[in-house]
Order: sequence, then structure tokens, then C-alpha cells
Amino acid sequence: MTRLRIAGRVGESIVDGPGIRYALFTQGCPRACPGCHNPQTQPLEGGEETTVEAILAEIDANPLLDGVTFSGGEPFLQAAALAELAREIKKRDLNLAAYTGYLWEELIAANDSAWNALLAELDVVVDGPFVQALRSWTLKFAGSTNQRFIDVRRSLREGRVVELESWRN
Repeated sequence: MTRLRIAGRVGESIVDGPGIRYALFTQGCPRACPGCHNPQTQPLEGGEETTVEAILAEIDANPLLDGVTFSGGEPFLQAAALAELAREIKKRDLNLAAYTGYLWEELIAANDSAWNALLAELDVVVDGPFVQALRSWTLKFAGSTNQRFIDVRRSLREGRVVELESWRN
């Protein structure tokens, strides 16, 4: 049983991406961005431990879901476990997104096997740290205008960032 440390979850979210989404908030983030929307997720300790199987059971219990969003904290701190969960989510034909404080270019340059495994399963990455000076109340699914909505499959295929305008507006 693969274990995850999570800060919480929302069974039906409409603010973490389009449609009705299961939002999973991971525990732990080293960035401590001023004005962070989820400061309780920053400490590496805390939260609760759960399993991939338990999360999948919650997802399976809701036939109305359009997708799943990994948020945080920083999901890429638990990339190996989330990659396993993501593979199972994709078998259920759900859209899969992740918010990360890393820039796309950092994720790719790291060439980390766990990060790459997670990226391979994602449809969308919302990248970049929250920047309080760039806060926007008009963005539907991001907190600051520096954050990009990245089409993961096209970006990996084309070797460049391909943004999704459908998530921005």
C-alpha cells in the first residue's frame, strides 16, 4: 500500500479546475509564499497519512467527477506516490491536473524519474509560485498572473510550453 501525507481533500470542487473535481491537497511545501492560500499545508509534518487505495475509493464513489486536481502543499514532493495514484485515475478516464510552485522548465530540467512519471500522467500543470504582488481576482483557476496553465501532453511532445487558454478565462 502506497502512502501519502495529505493536508486534506475536497470531494466536489469547482474552483480547482473546470467541471466537478476531486481536489487532493498534499502536505508539505518549502516555498512559504507570502499570502499563500493554503499556509497550513506548508509544514512537512502534520496533515494525515492515507493510502492511494483510500483516495481511489473516494474518487470511485462519485460518478459526477470530471477530473482530479493535486494541489498543496507541493505535489511534486510526493511525486512517486502521486504518479501511482495518477495512473489509476487515468484508467478511470478523468482529467488530471496539478498545481506546483515549480516552473515547468525546472520540472523538465531536473530529469527526476518520479517527477517525470507524474508529468507523464497529467493533462494540465498550473506552474509557478504564488506571487502576492501579481494576485488576480479575475483568474478562474490561479491566484497570480505569473502562473501558467500548461497542456502537459502537447508541451512534452513539442518540447516547449504550450499554454491552455481555456483554463485561463
